[in-house]
Formats: sequence, C-alpha cells, structure tokens
Amino acid sequence: MAALKVINKLKVNLSSAQISSCTDELIQQMKKVYDSVGLLNSSDVTYDNTLKVLADFSADSSAIRSSIDFPQHVSPVKDIRNASTEAERKLSEVEVELSMRQDVYNNIKAFDEKFGQGLTGETKRFLERLIRNGKRNGLHLNKEIRDEITTIKKRMTELAIDFNRNLNEENDILEFTAKELHGLPDDFIEGLSKTDGGLYQVSLKYPHYFPCMRKATNPETRKKLQTAFDSRCKNENTPIMEELVELRQKQADLLGYAVHADYVTEIRMSKTAANVKNFLSRLAKKLKPLGESELQTYLKYKAIESQKYGYEDDHKIYAWDMRYYMNMVEEKEFAVDHEKLKEYFPLEIVTKGLLDIYQLLLNLKFEEVKDAEVWHPEVRLFNVSDGSSGSFMGQFYLDLHPREGKFGHAACFGLQPGCILSNGSRQHAIAAMVANFTKPTATKPALLTHDEVVTYFHEFGHVMHGICAEANFSMFSGTRVERDFVEAPSQMLENWCWERESLSRMSIHYKDSTQIPDDLLEKLIKSKQANAGIFNLRQIMLGTFDQTIHTSRKADTAAVYAQLSAEILGVPATPGTNMPATFGHLADGYDAMYYGYLWSEVYCMDMFYTRFKNNVMDTTAGLDYREKILKPGGTKDAIDMLREFLGRDPDETAFLTSKGLTVD
Repeated sequence: MAALKVINKLKVNLSSAQISSCTDELIQQMKKVYDSVGLLNSSDVTYDNTLKVLADFSADSSAIRSSIDFPQHVSPVKDIRNASTEAERKLSEVEVELSMRQDVYNNIKAFDEKFGQGLTGETKRFLERLIRNGKRNGLHLNKEIRDEITTIKKRMTELAIDFNRNLNEENDILEFTAKELHGLPDDFIEGLSKTDGGLYQVSLKYPHYFPCMRKATNPETRKKLQTAFDSRCKNENTPIMEELVELRQKQADLLGYAVHADYVTEIRMSKTAANVKNFLSRLAKKLKPLGESELQTYLKYKAIESQKYGYEDDHKIYAWDMRYYMNMVEEKEFAVDHEKLKEYFPLEIVTKGLLDIYQLLLNLKFEEVKDAEVWHPEVRLFNVSDGSSGSFMGQFYLDLHPREGKFGHAACFGLQPGCILSNGSRQHAIAAMVANFTKPTATKPALLTHDEVVTYFHEFGHVMHGICAEANFSMFSGTRVERDFVEAPSQMLENWCWERESLSRMSIHYKDSTQIPDDLLEKLIKSKQANAGIFNLRQIMLGTFDQTIHTSRKADTAAVYAQLSAEILGVPATPGTNMPATFGHLADGYDAMYYGYLWSEVYCMDMFYTRFKNNVMDTTAGLDYREKILKPGGTKDAIDMLREFLGRDPDETAFLTSKGLTVD
C-alpha cells in the first residue's frame, strides 16, 4: 500500500478547518504561479517559464483541488459539505481573476510569436487552447470591458454554486396512507419510515420518487409527488436561473456574440446555435407522429384504469401520468414486469458483472483495495491495471447509495487527472462514480431496476474514459473532449444492457441464483423501443428549452418550459411548478449544451452498430475502442477519433434506426 499513497494524492477526509487552510494555501500558490508568468518581460519568455509553469501547476494541484471541492457532494458531515462549498466559492472567484490576467495572456501571446511555429502535437494544441480561452475571456478587449466580464464571471460562479447546493440539501418529505400508496410492492412500502400516526414517509430522492411515479395507482398521490418534485427549490433557484440567463447574454454581448448559445457552441462539434436548432427541430418532426401515437395509447390505458379504480377520466395525460403509463406500456404491450426483473439484478451481482464486462472488453484488470481510506463506510476503491502488461493505470471509487446531503443524481467525478507532472512522472487518473441506488433491507439485498443498470453502465463508462486516457496535459485528460461528444463513449456502452450475452453476465435471481428466463429476457430486449417517441421528445424539449433561454436576453423559465412542454411533448406542465429550478445541468456547465445528449447519441449508435452490434464481447473491437476513442482524451478532435475508429465519416443511419425511425 505504500506506493499507492503516492499514486493517490487525494485527501478524502479533510476536516472543515483543514479544507479552509488548504484553500488558503492553494490560493497563495495559484497567485504565485500566475505572478511568475505575468511579471516576466515578454522578451524573456521560454517554454519552461511560461507554458510548462502553467501546465505543471494544473497537474500538480489537481488532487488537492478535488480534495477541497469534492466533499460538498459526498461528505456525510454537513459542516464539511458547507466548508467545501464555501471553499469552492473562494477558489472559483480567484480562478476567475487569474483567468482574466492580461499580463499572463500577453506573455502567452509573446511565446506564440517567438516559438509557436516550432511546436507540434499536444504542446501546440495546449498553446492554441490557452490563446483561444484568453480570447473567449475577452483578454483582447479594453480594460473597462474586461473588468465587467470579470464581475459577471464571478457572479455566475457564485450563483451556480448556490443553485446546486440548494438541490443537494433539499430534503422534503411527503406523508401518505397505505391506501394512497396502493400499487407499490410490499418490499418498497416496508422500507419506508412511518410517522407516529402511522403515515408512510416518502422523500423526493430517486429511490422513493421514481417507483411511486411508476406504480402508484392513485393519480392524486402521483400528482402530489410530481408537483413537489418539480417545485424543489423553486423559490430559491428560479431567480438564480433567470439571473444566470441574463448574465450569460450580457457576457456574450461584451464578447461580440449574438447570443450565449453561439458563444457556447463555437467550440463544440455543432459549431453554431443554428445547427443545434436545426438538429432538434428536424428530429422532433420525425418523432412527433410516434409520440402522438404513444399518447393515444396512454389515454386508452387511463380510461381502463379510471374505470377499474373509480377515478374520473378527463381524457388528458398530465405530467404525473407519464411514468405510470410508460411503465404500463412496457408491462402490457411488451410484458416486461419490472418488479420481477429487479429480482435478477442484485447490486452485488450487477457490479461484478459490469466490472467483468469492462475488464474483458477493454483488456483491463480491477482489484479492490482493502481497508482503503474513504469518506463513508459504503464506499469502495479499486485499482486498475492493463490486462496484458499489468502496468498500473489508475483508481476508481464506487459510492452507490443515497444519504442526506449527498449529490442527488448519478455522475462520474474526475478527481485526479491522468497527465505528466512537473517532475516528468505520470500521474494516474482517479475518478469516483456517485449514484443513489436503493439500499439493501433486512430481508433483501439492494435490487436495481433495469433503468438503474443502464445508469450504472453509463456513468462507469465515464470512469473508464477518465482512466484509459493518456494525455500529457491535464487540460486534455480523460473526458475533457468536446462537450457535445463527451456522452458518446458512455452512451455507447449502455447498449450492453440490452444485449442477451452481456445481460446474462450481470444477472441472477437473488434467492436461487437462476438466470433471467429466456422469455423475460426477450421481452426486455424488445422493449428497448417502448415509449421511444415520448422519451426522445422529452429530451428534445429539454434541449430546446435550454437553447431557447440561451438565445434570449431574459427568460420567464416557467412560462418557456410550459409552452415547450405543450408544443413538443404534448403534455402540459403542472401549474405552480417550475422544473427548470431543478435542472442542475444548466447551472453546472451544460448551459446551451443539453442537446449534447442527443447529438452525441448519433455517434454512439454509429460506433455500436458498426463495430459491436454483431458481437458485443468482441475484444478486438474493444481494444480498438480503448485505443482510438478513450486513450486520446481531448488531444484530438472528436470527429477525427470517430473517423479513425469507424474507418469513415459518421452518419445518422444507426441513430435513426435505434429510434425506430425510417432513414430518408
């Protein structure tokens, strides 16, 4: 274990006082580094005293930076979460100031003029990115404009931190009678806490909310939950989101962009907001007939349900009906019993199967680190090495269950980038997969829904991207590719959750260890296109909402969301709610980029259908994927990686086929 302490430089259990002192030390170091570059005479700039200094500091300080700001998402101690949040606020403010240093930018430009023509490869790309970033920060503009941009950036950072902290700390509880929870399985109800008066307590966390929305037969129960869910942090976060929209547009104005979405997409695969709009509207037009047909099916089932349980049928589908009738379609028309299916996905078996599949496919070896230092007893740490040479590649943490104050979704956090350190040695990547899967009970192990299995595969795909990349500069490590491509490698691996061979490797019944029966497996695989119209129209609606508010000077987010939900999805937003106040992506780096989930799916499906569809455990294709898609990190443009892996330009054929659409 002695060697691993050097490999893993994270300090995962800092106290609130230590977080504060480490933050102050890091800020001093940051300023010292930028001073050393900025105060140089332009005639004295060299690679060693300019580019290398900036690259080295980014690499050398990355682990302590994560040690400071990661606890806000996972620490079980509220004081530590608060200290981490405040530390990120301080660090982000200083980072904004440093990114606006005119003297540093001028010396980078001076270096480019003296030595830029002689650079090649990743070093050339690093220099080009530094100059590009400087221009996008307005460092070529006059001081008055630069100062205004700095003020805007600081305010936006502060607002984004507040937005996400509000969501993480949300802990509303709703109370229901047993009758109101009719339709939910016994083991779910038995796992709920009860009040002294005998009412069941249901939180708005995923393991409570989604089962209720899928199975509660009482529409009033679903309405109460959905209304509360889409009202989370409404009063706090609505003004934050709407101020962010205005500030982002004000920054775009100062930088010379027509709209914020153009500023964002300029450095993505999409290139312009107009291209994104065309992509979303074209796809919506193709999917609209399918979505309308699915809504008619939901109405048919609603009529049957209303008569069965004595509820009024007003011949409309509401937001609280969506998941209930989507689930019913899977059960009735595809005969997929998700409660029965869960019994074949105990978490430990899924985890073992998932790890085995990734090891085989990518030629890797995982080994759990015993007695590792972690931030909570449920967290596990694994070493990753190359399957052939045995050379060490990195580590990953698994933190899979919900707890109070924890990040509420599923995500991969890159904690230590794989890159070259100042001493010339390679720092290995470390990532954490954070999720909120149901906990085991006294009578049952943790059982995953199939949706959760898909989520597990997706987020772990990001972990592998982080660890398999071999960049020299931290700027290009792991998942630091174009943001509208970053989801593609993980989305592609979701396909393994719909294939017979891979499913059989990660599923056995928790009681008798039997395999999923062939008929149930076949029904699950066929159900992949169930609700494809509505599901994808919702993604289009969210992407269009994101683009709409970020091509506007200001936005009434509730009104825009309600309009688009009705127009694109054909389902009204619930009055009095504001889902955008819970839309963490738009405060956390995905502003004007939510379209990227669908955009990158074009490439993921092309990769899967071209190289893996006929043999999902093809290790030759897997190694090719590791070498040509994961290993480069951000050192190449995504389109070039795709061409190399596919042997041609990518196209939409596989994507449209996967949605059940005809190809023009």
